[in-house]
Amino acid sequence: MGPSIPCKMSLLQLQILVTAVAIVQSFPASQTQLPARPTFLTNNHRNNNRHQRWVVSSALFSTIEESTKQSSSASAESEKYVIARGDGSSGGGGVPMKKNEQKQQQQEIEEEENDGLVRPKVGVPMPNGRPSWFRVPAPSADEKSRYQNVKESLKDLSLNTVCEEAQCPNIGECWNGGTGTIMLLGDTCTRGCMFCAVKTDGKPPEPDPFEPFKTAEAVTKWGVDYIVLTSVDRDDIPDGGSSHFATTVDLLKHANPSLLVECLVSDFQGDHDSVTTLAKSGLDVYAHNVETVERLQKFVRDRRAGYWQSLRTLEHAKKVTPDLYTKTSIMLGLGETDEEVIQAMRDLRSVDVDVVTFGQYLRPTEKHLSVVEYVTPEKFEHFKKVGEDMGFKYVASGPLVRSSYKAGEFYLTHMINKEREEETEKADVVENSS
Repeated sequence: MGPSIPCKMSLLQLQILVTAVAIVQSFPASQTQLPARPTFLTNNHRNNNRHQRWVVSSALFSTIEESTKQSSSASAESEKYVIARGDGSSGGGGVPMKKNEQKQQQQEIEEEENDGLVRPKVGVPMPNGRPSWFRVPAPSADEKSRYQNVKESLKDLSLNTVCEEAQCPNIGECWNGGTGTIMLLGDTCTRGCMFCAVKTDGKPPEPDPFEPFKTAEAVTKWGVDYIVLTSVDRDDIPDGGSSHFATTVDLLKHANPSLLVECLVSDFQGDHDSVTTLAKSGLDVYAHNVETVERLQKFVRDRRAGYWQSLRTLEHAKKVTPDLYTKTSIMLGLGETDEEVIQAMRDLRSVDVDVVTFGQYLRPTEKHLSVVEYVTPEKFEHFKKVGEDMGFKYVASGPLVRSSYKAGEFYLTHMINKEREEETEKADVVENSS
């Protein structure tokens, strides 16, 4: 009998790993449906199988390096699409509009041109120079800095961030603080919004089924108490990627139950079942951006998005999980009026949205919408006060504010934890008095 071979895994761990890998491999490469959440990750089995679930995730972490190499080699060049916009220009990406739709939309635009309101367009003159209030910390070049640590951990695990893909101006501040916003479901979007710098394609590469495990590993290394997960739009996936998000949230919460998780997601094409899947996953903040005021939706967002469709997804998330915090963001500087911004806030409060952020729109490239105006810090402060008076739990408003950024995460962490402590204390008082 030969010498025994040392093994770091128990027999149970090995059995579970083999089963999990077999499940992943059983999905053909051409299939766009993401793998269903394993039984031990569903809400019905959380309490009974917590130990078993973490054994699987720990074991699967050892396969991350191999899966990363496979996914990198499998990526191929894909055809890019161009979408015609409401102002008659072209840009962005996604699936092309039909000619009759383009003609009808252009006629509607021409009829509205006489109303005296401003609309954003591509290729028109921009305001001269950026104002003096646009100043952000530069990324650290020190190899031992937290910025470099975050950058290296993302690179090692082949994870994407919206910080890089969307060219966020706050990347230095956030990464220097030791955190970033992880972008799930790949780096290629199926829609072509005219403000966004993310790559677009009608048929993006298949999502990485190991991505939830990679994400949990990266966030655990960072040691943060609040993390934001976001994604591109994936209209090519039946559930829009909601189950992929739900699995990621579940793994993060198991690794660190006190971690606060915000998911900034698409509208899932208005599918309430997909919204429900994510809203009941255990996340803390359900975020979806309406992006701009109602009148400017068709100029700014992809034609498959919609103002009221976005509001209804936020409303439904709160309906199925009442203690969930809901959040949205609006860009300013695209030609909106003050009254339109205030009306948008009224609409958001009508569906009980808790948090709203306002930031200055910045054009990523010349192929995107031009900036109509640089909104002053005083105007941002005005909208913040109006929002607070309306009853929003938190309003972040400033030129460099973005949907997810470190200062906002710090405030939300404090607010959520404080409110939950107060609720626990009230429950204890009621229980003791009964």
